[in-house]
Amino acid sequence: MWLLSLAFTLVLLVVSGVMYDMKEVCVGSPGIPGTPGSHGLPGRDGRDGIKGDPGPPGPMGPPGGMPGLPGCDGPIGAPGVTGERGDKGVPGERGPPGLPGYLDEELQSTLHNFRRQILQPMGVLSLQGSMLAVGEKVFSTNGQSVNFDASRESCARAGGQIAVPRSPEENAAIASIVKQHNTYAYLGLAEGPTTGEFYYLDGGPVNYTNWYSGEPRGQGKERCVEMYTDGQWNDKNCLQYRLTICEF
Repeated sequence: MWLLSLAFTLVLLVVSGVMYDMKEVCVGSPGIPGTPGSHGLPGRDGRDGIKGDPGPPGPMGPPGGMPGLPGCDGPIGAPGVTGERGDKGVPGERGPPGLPGYLDEELQSTLHNFRRQILQPMGVLSLQGSMLAVGEKVFSTNGQSVNFDASRESCARAGGQIAVPRSPEENAAIASIVKQHNTYAYLGLAEGPTTGEFYYLDGGPVNYTNWYSGEPRGQGKERCVEMYTDGQWNDKNCLQYRLTICEF
């Protein structure tokens, strides 16, 4: 047993000596550096890093290609503020002289229409009697019975003339007034130089008649014309009193 312990002791001594010798070698001066080795293969790519902040904008690039077609018109805007009034222009050249008023047919026609439109209602109202309109004419009476001259004067004073029919419609209108007053009325007709030939009071030829059968037959002694209540005509002495009917 003691031999085993002795052997173990000897082994420890030998090991301790070796370790002592190794420590001494390490304490010596360094040797000459060796030749560098060759580079190894590149390693694998690492993972993507965190996204950085945007960089500043770059410079403007060159212009693009051809411009596109113009767009549609937009809606009309609100009207702007009215501008200041401009200066008065230079007067134009004076025109050629016009025709005198009495030679201007258009002007005279216009004045005639104005005069008729104004005088017609005034004349009708002045008679203050029955009234009836046919076309552009108005027939009216004051209800008075007088001789032919007085009747003519009364109508002229009102701005009209003694009524005279120039169509069946006008004859019927005058006849209705005659029938309403239940008396005969003078018409605006008068016998001319030739016996039995009657004319309008302005001298124009008669273009419409409604004589009673066998009339006229006054043989120059009955130079005026009256209307019966049925609308038929008869020549009559102008001094007889008949209803005044005017036309406007």
